[in-house]
Amino acid sequence: MQVIVFNLGNEQFAVETSKIQTITDVMKVIRVPKAPTYIKGLINLRGSILSLLDIKMLLGMYDDNSENDAKNIIILKVNDEQVGISVDEVHEVINADEKTIQKLSDDKNQPFIKGILNFADRIVTLIDIDKLLEN
Repeated sequence: MQVIVFNLGNEQFAVETSKIQTITDVMKVIRVPKAPTYIKGLINLRGSILSLLDIKMLLGMYDDNSENDAKNIIILKVNDEQVGISVDEVHEVINADEKTIQKLSDDKNQPFIKGILNFADRIVTLIDIDKLLEN
């Protein structure tokens, strides 16, 4: 399975490339009044209007400085719908053998974590983006 690795703060996360449509630089975000707090707003991607989600807030990692760190937007296809997530920085695409993914014990607080990829020099959390966006 191929995954794309990205930073959120000091931590690294990954999402399966099969869910990703494209990656773009940060662009103008139009705020939506009375939208849920995890929706940063709307973006215009080549004429298509998409919701931009604050993945840090969805993961419970939000702090006051997070908004300024985002350099990239990952466009995902989830349930036949396109949405964007803002990330601090996209690093690389890697091949991960599904056998090497360390499953977490059934953590009811974090059902959206598919597992951990343990590399020699770092640990990457693999996110189940479908479960994260079920809210």
